[in-house]
Amino acid sequence: MTQATERLDNEAVTPEEEAQILDSVRKWLARDVKPYARQLEHDDVWPAEMVEQMTELGLFGATIRRAYGGLGLGASTYSRIVTEVAEVWMSLSGIFNSHLIMASAVQRFGTEQQKSRYLPQFASGTLRGGLALTEPDCGTDLQAIRTRAVHDGEHYVINGTKTWISNGIHGHCVAILVKTQDIEPRHKGLSMFVAEKGPGFTVSRKLEKLGYKGIDSAELIFQDYRVPAANLIGGVEGKGFVHTAGGLELGRINVAARGVGVATAALKAATGYAQIRKTMGKPIHQHQAIALKLADMATRTEAARLLVEQAARAYDDGRRCDMEAGMAKLFATEAALENATEALRIHGAYGYSKEMDVERYYRDAPLLCIGEGTNEIQRLIIARQLIERNPV
Repeated sequence: MTQATERLDNEAVTPEEEAQILDSVRKWLARDVKPYARQLEHDDVWPAEMVEQMTELGLFGATIRRAYGGLGLGASTYSRIVTEVAEVWMSLSGIFNSHLIMASAVQRFGTEQQKSRYLPQFASGTLRGGLALTEPDCGTDLQAIRTRAVHDGEHYVINGTKTWISNGIHGHCVAILVKTQDIEPRHKGLSMFVAEKGPGFTVSRKLEKLGYKGIDSAELIFQDYRVPAANLIGGVEGKGFVHTAGGLELGRINVAARGVGVATAALKAATGYAQIRKTMGKPIHQHQAIALKLADMATRTEAARLLVEQAARAYDDGRRCDMEAGMAKLFATEAALENATEALRIHGAYGYSKEMDVERYYRDAPLLCIGEGTNEIQRLIIARQLIERNPV
């Protein structure tokens, strides 16, 4: 499946339908999420009821084609949904986004049999999951993974460990990247499977985090785990790195959209507090030091939003957009971190209190600068693309 083909399918979603979906999401967030998010986040509780509500809204099938029961949304509309959700509680956006990156691997690269079998279940939320790439000794350098799959008749036998896997505990399956051959270049020895939970596939532990709570991050152990050969995505070995890279553009756009959501939330909190809190006989927004902070926060937020929109349009048009996605991811996530920090400082001591949401933004934002490729990696990608697109 090419991006262009996906785009043609997504064009069947009318502007009126998109507006209705966004309106439904906003009403759900205001009614069923905002009043409870703070306590659930503090307690690090899996939001089971909200997950069911997201299922009913169709969010687990947001970017899955309508032919398979999904909403068929393009990146532009989907990124706006992610922004809306992340503004209220960022963790929820990770629950369906990680799932949809897994689904995207099947939708774009799977065999027709794999699509027919898995995509309807992914879209309905009957099967939920995520992407299993990272290992204890391997993060950015995916070519260094050690988890191995050995062909054995109609199955492959997988052994290894994956870590920091979103939806690892409460999900039903993962798209797992493994090594199937020791060859050079190393990336040609990688393959990807849809791995459903079963004997040999165990969750060893839940990983405790500074922020991004509620969504489960887990360590997974595969010990003589047998996965059907029919679950090899695309049906051909050696394409796993391509499958992974193919999801990074959309993944980075979505992480950037989360950044816009957190930056927006921090800006709104700071703007509201600056009008209520008074010092020296006047609201603090009338003090130049605070006014300058608010101006910078607003400018960062709007610039981040525009970069995400630009990257999403390029993706929907079927154009290569690793540079645009990298720019959006870099700027929007740094904007989230800076806005969260400034919002905390504007709130003073109250910003450091668990009674205020700004302390959550302050804990959530750093993850965005790390996930889907660190921002240092984004800078290298941007620089490389800059030279490729502008040769002397």
